[in-house]
Amino acid sequence: MNEQDKYIGQILEDRYEISELIGEGGMARVYRALDKRLNRKVAVKIMRDEMAADEDFRRRFCAESQAVAMLSHPNIVAVYDVSHSDQIEFIVMELIDGITLTQYMDRRGILSWKEAVHFSKQIARALGHAHERGIIHRDIKPQNVMLLRDGSIKVADFGIAALESELQENDGQAIGSIHYIAPEQARGELPDARSDVYSLGVVMYEMVTGAVPYSGDSLGEIAVKQMNVPPTPIHELNPELPETLERIIEKAMAPKLEDRYQAAAEIADDLEQMSREGAAEQTQAETTEIVSVPDVTPIRSASELSKSNYARRRRRASRVSYLLGTFLLLLLALGIFHFLWGYWIEEIFSPAERTTLPSFVGMDYASVENDSELMGQYRFEVTYVVNSEEKPGRVLSQDPQAGRSVMTGPSGVVVSLTVSTNASQLEIPDLAGRYYTDAILILQSSGLVGEIENATSSSVPRDYVISTSPGSGETVSTGSVVYVTVSSGPEILIVEVPNLVGISEDAARAKLEAARLSYGGAERVPSEFEAGTVIGQVPDAFTQIEEHAKVTLQISTGPAS
Repeated sequence: MNEQDKYIGQILEDRYEISELIGEGGMARVYRALDKRLNRKVAVKIMRDEMAADEDFRRRFCAESQAVAMLSHPNIVAVYDVSHSDQIEFIVMELIDGITLTQYMDRRGILSWKEAVHFSKQIARALGHAHERGIIHRDIKPQNVMLLRDGSIKVADFGIAALESELQENDGQAIGSIHYIAPEQARGELPDARSDVYSLGVVMYEMVTGAVPYSGDSLGEIAVKQMNVPPTPIHELNPELPETLERIIEKAMAPKLEDRYQAAAEIADDLEQMSREGAAEQTQAETTEIVSVPDVTPIRSASELSKSNYARRRRRASRVSYLLGTFLLLLLALGIFHFLWGYWIEEIFSPAERTTLPSFVGMDYASVENDSELMGQYRFEVTYVVNSEEKPGRVLSQDPQAGRSVMTGPSGVVVSLTVSTNASQLEIPDLAGRYYTDAILILQSSGLVGEIENATSSSVPRDYVISTSPGSGETVSTGSVVYVTVSSGPEILIVEVPNLVGISEDAARAKLEAARLSYGGAERVPSEFEAGTVIGQVPDAFTQIEEHAKVTLQISTGPAS
């Protein structure tokens, strides 16, 4: 059996049953597989034998994979498990049902500016999440961006794709990646977050023009152009593109680091602002069109004028009554406001207490967590990072930084801590019988990711943990997902589906959560309504359905371009 087929039919680590080959590159092959323990389909990326023979490459592969397993973001392909041994090196990832952005652009050609902004915002958010945790992608390109059926984006291969690109480019095989790397990468300098921003700018350039900014017959020719020649201005290739978007792309692709966006969050903010302004301009245009309807007054006969005068007097009396009623309502509202101000509004708007943040960097997280003086003042959100050079449990960074003056909320100041760990395998704690929020916090503090699943139970009280998968005492890789089954009570309750039509997708998801229902995804279709507006739902509003059932949405992508 050749190398391509030798894994098909095998069960890796008594858990992952390999079924078929779905992709391959210079570094690894990707297989569709079944996680028999959790009964879910996954993608397994197995390093090629010749790569596994290189000890330095294996070491880098393991380090990158374990770091990326810490990421958890809706726009990033999730890494569930990492395995490394003398026999095999592989990564277990989320299996994506979709196509690459390259395939989508091949089908559609030049994308509309709204599509480009919609996709780019999601990529920027994914990059921002990774950069905040010290992970640089280093190979952002359309081939590494997956487009799902609902229009959402998933960025793949954080920190790993660059290793494969490096191998291919050393073999003279891949001209693809060279089109998207930043000038500092072409010069051989170490990339940082701003290098990913540049690559995103190139992807945006390609989405709105249908071409990459630099091309050539060799890697060297393309690299020289990147470092010395400005690209063709976007408006020459797509005159209809909004100037705001062109400026955003130009800033993202600035050759000098200091002229470029300094963080992915900045470009995401600008794209979000552009989306809002575009929606506002569209609404204003619609309003102007309505207001500009001409008023044509017909010529009346003398006999009709007396009837008109009577109607005018009635309208005048109605206006007086309306103004008087409005005045009385205003007085009533002022009285109510005066009462509520003295009762509780004044307390809300009174100046909040502030505190100066101490430095937690360098401290042992266990001592921070158990410090009785800190318990009432701070709430800590912990992200674990594999770091063999630091003592496990040591705080590496904090956000907000020490010395910042922050407002003290009723439940304390929230501080995000990055904590070192060198554990590649962790034991699942016993969470049965714990309140579900406590269970999630315990998993997070252990370096694991908890996901809630609901089930009925006649013995376990509502909102308390029934079991976990993997179970208590089992070992998993750091950053793995642990499914927490939470009791929804002795029987399934019947709830009413709220009306979601006319509000934003985020607001709809919040209403579903408040109604104890689940979000079942969305179909995105063009319509006359503003992009992101819910225009349909299944089941319909006010339908009686079981608690935690899924509700799917139909969401507008804006007018068809």
